[in-house]
Amino acid sequence: MSDHAPPAPSTETSSAAHGADDDLLVLIEDDGDVIASPSITHNAWQILVVDDDADVHQATDMALRDLLIEGRPLYIHHAYSRQEAFALVQAHDDIAVMLLDVVMESEDAGLQLVGEVRHKLGREALRIVLRTGQPGYAPELETIRNYDINDYRTKSELTRVRLFTSLTTALRAYRQMRTHEQTRRGLEMVVRASTELSKLHGMQLFAEGVVNQLCALLGMRPEGLICAQAGLENSGDPARVIAAAGHYGELIQRPLDELGIPSVQAALEQCLRERRSLFAQGMVLYFATSDGRGLAAYIDHPDDLPPLDRHLVEVFCSSMSAGFENVLLYGRLVDQAYVDPLLRIANLNQFLQQLSRLTVAPTPLTVGVLDIDGFTSINDMLGHEFGDNVLRAVSTRLHDGLGPHCHIARISADVFAALGPSQEVSGDTLQHLFSTPLQVSGQSVRISVTIGLVRLDEHEERGPDLLKDAHLALKRAKLQQRGSTCYFSEEMGHAARARMQLLNSLRAATGSPQLFAVYQPKVDLQTGQAIGMEALLRWRQPDGTMVPPDQFIPVAEQAGLMMVLGTFVMHNACTQLKRLHDMGFTELTMAINVSQVQLREPDFIPLLANTLAETDVRPDAVELEITESMAAEDINLIRRRLEEIRALGLTVAIDDFGTGFSSLSVLRHLPAARLKIDRSFVAELDRDVSIARMVVNLGHSQGMKVIAEGIETEAQRNTLLALGCDEGQGWLYGKPMLPNDLVTWLQGNLHH
Repeated sequence: MSDHAPPAPSTETSSAAHGADDDLLVLIEDDGDVIASPSITHNAWQILVVDDDADVHQATDMALRDLLIEGRPLYIHHAYSRQEAFALVQAHDDIAVMLLDVVMESEDAGLQLVGEVRHKLGREALRIVLRTGQPGYAPELETIRNYDINDYRTKSELTRVRLFTSLTTALRAYRQMRTHEQTRRGLEMVVRASTELSKLHGMQLFAEGVVNQLCALLGMRPEGLICAQAGLENSGDPARVIAAAGHYGELIQRPLDELGIPSVQAALEQCLRERRSLFAQGMVLYFATSDGRGLAAYIDHPDDLPPLDRHLVEVFCSSMSAGFENVLLYGRLVDQAYVDPLLRIANLNQFLQQLSRLTVAPTPLTVGVLDIDGFTSINDMLGHEFGDNVLRAVSTRLHDGLGPHCHIARISADVFAALGPSQEVSGDTLQHLFSTPLQVSGQSVRISVTIGLVRLDEHEERGPDLLKDAHLALKRAKLQQRGSTCYFSEEMGHAARARMQLLNSLRAATGSPQLFAVYQPKVDLQTGQAIGMEALLRWRQPDGTMVPPDQFIPVAEQAGLMMVLGTFVMHNACTQLKRLHDMGFTELTMAINVSQVQLREPDFIPLLANTLAETDVRPDAVELEITESMAAEDINLIRRRLEEIRALGLTVAIDDFGTGFSSLSVLRHLPAARLKIDRSFVAELDRDVSIARMVVNLGHSQGMKVIAEGIETEAQRNTLLALGCDEGQGWLYGKPMLPNDLVTWLQGNLHH
């Protein structure tokens, strides 16, 4: 412990302290040729003196008064105990050197302080010079090495010149270490910037990192930063602050002409206009980009740079321009990935991100999906430019009509999505938004929207699953009525999951024995003799459960499996017909159902011809059945395709006749040889024969044979005979059978 009186309170003074006693002048003898200067605190080296002896503090002040080291003055902080010193180091991250007494309130107080500064505060750059008034006390070499102690001296050794030399060495080491630290931080920020998804955030980090590196190279501290670019979105856009740091941080996104700092604004505008760096009244650096929309970065640095440093800065700016351009390019790519290019609102990707990041909200939320009814017709009749303007008007109506807490997005061509509080994103609110006409290109346009909604408080899913359920509700709304609204329910979810499970099972069954063809006989109603059969697809699951065709056929059509399944049935049916012909049943025909998907397939006719050739079956014995509704949907295409089928030698039948809405017009334009009465009309023959009679008469008037399906009773047969129906099929004659069972039935029928 020191032999002096208890220490005075902690103080901070400049190096202009006066009044050292004469008996302490031993510390300032040997003046040599040290350069002195008036006391200055700006840009000063920060020095901390730690000693429990007030006289040592005064003597150190006098020894360091008016000194310049590396062209910079000194500023002295004072602490009289380990605790006071620790607090000062913690409060000032720019203290460069600590002149530390080893022995204070305890013999190892100084070394304890060193350990705390290094390990607790992590101040690796801070240089430490140990001083002791007890020449016999010296720390171990291991201690000096472990704690990174810069120098160790007895107080009597530290004359003015020696103290100056020791400080100079320490400050040079400190500056080098801080430069490395600053450079490392700058590089880390640049690396972080390259991974940022947000354009502005990434640019801010990159700009800050560049300036930190530059300031580290020049040995100065960045006091403030403003980075501006003109034409951020379009070449004619005004300059805007895209990055800011320090006390300018609040200016991000502000237009340059609203900066409120005339001198800075003028400097940035001049830099962008002249496309060069400026070094008067601060430093404004220019970073060129290939599209001509360069960036200007203002650095709040009051001192003039010497010519050599100016050259270094200009070279640095030139080399970093490519980095700025990469960040801008990345930002544009992010923009394209997450922003709708036409409407400048969120797209599907961004909306899915928002749904995936949802957390528990203080108020219930709802997701809505809005489909513009008849938008394709608007595009076709009025042109795509007008259609784009309609989309813009819809986006504006949603943006203005919904509250600030709602998010909107365009998730497909004419489908929008909204996310927000349930009282705002509701069926009534959204429908009311479109109850008045839109103003589009000077015209009033009235549109309607069909909406599917999902209440999040009733739904556990998030992200894509949430949007899928909103689309399920939208689909249900479309089935109900155009311009209607439907909320998602668990029943819809169960049905959708069951449908998906059925589809997955069907995919697995395709190409396996689970799918097979059966054949139901067709007979002449007068004689009861077999004239042919109809091929039907069946599905038996591994557990033996039969899946009805009216369940899996619609799923197959929507999933794109009908070409595969249709080809399978066609090949098996033709093979079976060839087998029957070879067995002597030469007059039999085979009816095969064809879906609309198959008829629309460009390769259908070549595939059909190839099947006929492979199975070597007579084309005139094969009949393809299409439904009336298929033909009515695109009669011109279907008519052309049926002509191609007839050209191969096959015949055509119209199935389910009378269930559609265009029976007469369809029948007149289709080259069909047979008309089929739907089973639903056969089932009503005991109550109403009018439709069956109409079909029979209509078919005969067009020169067609008429066949009824679903005949189950003799009474139905007799009624159909009385109406003049030619042929029939149903359980009264035979159920759908496997090939071997069919042969047995045919053999019995011939002997009937």
